[in-house]
Amino acid sequence: MTSSAAVIFDMDGCLVDSEPLSLEVIANEMQSLGIQDADINDVRSRFLGVSIQDICKNITERLGRPCPDDFIDRVENHLLSEYQTRLTKIAHVDELLDRLSEQGIKTALATGSSLRRMRKTLELSNLLPRFDGTAFSADQVENGKPAPDLFLLAAQQIGVDPKDCVVVEDSPHGVKGAIAAGMKAIGFVGGTHLDDIRDYQTNLLQVAGASVILHDLQDVGDEIIGQS
Repeated sequence: MTSSAAVIFDMDGCLVDSEPLSLEVIANEMQSLGIQDADINDVRSRFLGVSIQDICKNITERLGRPCPDDFIDRVENHLLSEYQTRLTKIAHVDELLDRLSEQGIKTALATGSSLRRMRKTLELSNLLPRFDGTAFSADQVENGKPAPDLFLLAAQQIGVDPKDCVVVEDSPHGVKGAIAAGMKAIGFVGGTHLDDIRDYQTNLLQVAGASVILHDLQDVGDEIIGQS
């Protein structure tokens, strides 16, 4: 892959190893509503890369009544509490961001998380200065992933043509959204939430259109910048 003008990262599962916590909390909150089959594996297969608003829509369908108004707040409050002691970064993320900066490659973030969760996640992981003014949430667009809206917003705000952007994503929804935006997509399978389904997820990302699948952010840097 030739060097790109900008790299747009998904946050959860690509920059921070937060997905195991998210899956656990969402499953627990859904079970508390009476959706007993909503275990971690069910939530992972249905909702990886999906906005919390879309999860609420699914809950409404499965319950046959509206998702509680406080569901999103309950999930976020529970999750952010867990983050205080359990949130970790994906290995080599700081080295990759340094490397991209040294090469003059812009970086941005495009996440299905809310603005509140996005900011707190970046604060707790000490990544907020890395994405000052270049972090974007599904809260800011009409349609979340797999629609292209969020990626197009990110590209517009950082002043880079979509065709010159590469996206790093761990979900098929994100890969499809990137491609719909006219961007290249790298599939990333290095998060611990994929430890037991890495081959399966690799296949899903390939089918979604990812140009390459990688499990180490050092390799992501090599792919984007090219071997020296």
